[in-house]
Amino acid sequence: MIMDLIIIGAGPAGITASVYASRKKMNFLVITKDIGGQAAWSSDVENYPGYQFITGPDLVEKFQEHLQKYGIQVRENEEAVELEKKDKIIYIKTTKEVYEAKTAIIAAGKRVKEIGVPGEKEYKNKGVAYCVTCDGLLFAEKDVAVVGGGNSALDAAIQMMHIANKVYLINITDAFMGDSIMQEKVKNNPKVKILHNTRVESIIGDKFVKGINIDTQGRKETLNVKGIFIEIGLMPNSWFAKGLDKNEKNEIKVNCANETNVPGIFAAGDVTSVPEKQIVIAAGDGAKAALGAFRYLARLK
Repeated sequence: MIMDLIIIGAGPAGITASVYASRKKMNFLVITKDIGGQAAWSSDVENYPGYQFITGPDLVEKFQEHLQKYGIQVRENEEAVELEKKDKIIYIKTTKEVYEAKTAIIAAGKRVKEIGVPGEKEYKNKGVAYCVTCDGLLFAEKDVAVVGGGNSALDAAIQMMHIANKVYLINITDAFMGDSIMQEKVKNNPKVKILHNTRVESIIGDKFVKGINIDTQGRKETLNVKGIFIEIGLMPNSWFAKGLDKNEKNEIKVNCANETNVPGIFAAGDVTSVPEKQIVIAAGDGAKAALGAFRYLARLK
């Protein structure tokens, strides 16, 4: 069966797109690895309209309630591995099936970057983690390190300073890149030790992480930490989309209507070239993409 629309991803962009598609009575389904995307990783969300404060997991719960209200078909625990348009039909191969659709919205978000040092892969899920919201409580009352200097690293440090005994915030440059209000929170907390101009050389341990070797402008030392959170940025999940124009970061290029270079294929949220990566922007992109898909189908008819 050829669907009107297939939405890949169920973060803020994909969920908003699905709500709009449902209201337009489109024949569609959502394919996703999980519900919520990166929003589920956030601790404190203070800039989403309607909520002066809400946690990431609580916001995702609200998203799920919205999906359930509309009875939207969601194929969870399923990932796209190939997308290609042939003879006016879009073919989407996943880890489980092959789907056909007249339009598609890629809202697959981003995935974590690795720092690529010895010990990182060996101790993944054995002290090395990439999601504080998911794994932070495992390191209660322990010394931990957070690697990175942007908003994701600052957010991780803010979460862990309420959980851990001590937090080393390791930044490879001489200044943070994140929001000023978040910088102030870490700078003013006695549990956080900030290490600028510091490079991670390796991660050491036995069965689990025991420490991290660092180099601060030639001064080498070992920090005895039990947990290491890698927060150096994200990579777009765009690799499966064939024939789409991408920028130097492999983000899918879109215009102001969230159209890609291939008619009928739209993209929304953090997987795209839209410059600011925010929950509210991803949600707006999802709405535009769904309305664009609806208009595209109307023109076909």
